[in-house]
Amino acid sequence: MNPRNATLSIDGKPIELPTLDGSLGPAVVDTRTLGSHGCYTYDPGFLSTASCSSGITYIDGEQGLLYYRGYPIEQLAEKSDCLEVAYLLWHGELPDAAQKRAFDQLVTHHTMLHDQMLSLFKGFRRDAHPMAVMVSIIGAMAAFYPESSDVTDAQQRGISMFRLLAKVPTVAAWSYKYNQGMPFTYPQNRLGYAENFLYMLHATPCEDYVPNPTLARALDRIFILHADHEQNASTSTVRMAGSSYANPFACIAAGTACLWGPLHGGANESALAMLEEIGDISRIGEFVNRAKDKTSGFRLMGFGHRVYKNMDPRAAIMRQTCHEVLDELGLHDDPLFKIALKLEKIALEDDYFIEKRLYPNVDFYSGIVLRALGIPTSMFTAIFALARTAGWIAQWNEMIETPGHKIARPRQLYTGPQRREFVGIGER
Repeated sequence: MNPRNATLSIDGKPIELPTLDGSLGPAVVDTRTLGSHGCYTYDPGFLSTASCSSGITYIDGEQGLLYYRGYPIEQLAEKSDCLEVAYLLWHGELPDAAQKRAFDQLVTHHTMLHDQMLSLFKGFRRDAHPMAVMVSIIGAMAAFYPESSDVTDAQQRGISMFRLLAKVPTVAAWSYKYNQGMPFTYPQNRLGYAENFLYMLHATPCEDYVPNPTLARALDRIFILHADHEQNASTSTVRMAGSSYANPFACIAAGTACLWGPLHGGANESALAMLEEIGDISRIGEFVNRAKDKTSGFRLMGFGHRVYKNMDPRAAIMRQTCHEVLDELGLHDDPLFKIALKLEKIALEDDYFIEKRLYPNVDFYSGIVLRALGIPTSMFTAIFALARTAGWIAQWNEMIETPGHKIARPRQLYTGPQRREFVGIGER
């Protein structure tokens, strides 16, 4: 037996399970042969199960590390832009100047939506949540691009990837415009990715909108920070849907629907709502004491993370971005930001927070930034979905291209009745 392998004993019979090593992170025990021995692993939520192998994103929650294709998120957020990061996620390497120009141009010239999609938007109630509209419109794209259903065709996959990356910002912006009863603003090829989204969100036929470079850069950074985050719930949903060779637009719509859940994509909205509830620095102590009281059921939003047991590496970047945006807008005295800074100071110095590793996370600051950009809270999760589209596409394409592809088929622990005989309705 290999000393590095795991040995499991069932009914006194040893079963040797090989271990697999990645390029970073802990080894995993390969349990794929367990079924032939009459048993399976039980892991609700897949918290200790590697569902795939991937070369896209690496997270070390203990060390507070986040790498895209080996590049630290801090370097990418400082030196790159969101489309360059999308190229990196898709291709595994950073583009050269010519590749970058070609990639940007393709995205820029695919931002328009099919004109008949206007009719789809008009089928919704005006008060429909933007995420409900996004899920539907993204999924409906499959009807406009039926050739995309052949996911084994690399050329068609590539076209679909560009269409998704380019059109989802338009879908998100129009979902908001429709919700507000405002006419749609068409994308502008002269603008960059983040600038274009801000333009579609804020411009009207009555008044033009010139994107502020500092604000556009802040939004671009948000797109980078949220582009991918390993095998989270929505990414796993995209992979599971895609494992059946479903249409790529349907797969991204599935991921968007999963992200909509409040346990996944609504954290920055909850953090902002908490800051608004606190309302004044003088009330911070009251809320901190409630958080420390185990019987209160209250917790401070934006602190701690399911994955990061150290400082969220994205939080420091977003904190700096928050300073830049508020300074640019002359909002450095913003009361919510003052509350956030005071809470941050407490979390980094108070023994309770340190012991429980409740450090500020990226959501703690991103809500303040989005609010300063004039983006309403109803759009926060839509922004998240827009940003995550680049990573979802990369993960979907990687899965399709991986040799030995298999459709996802999780097992279960059955707890229902044993065999019973049917009894006619008159005898029950």
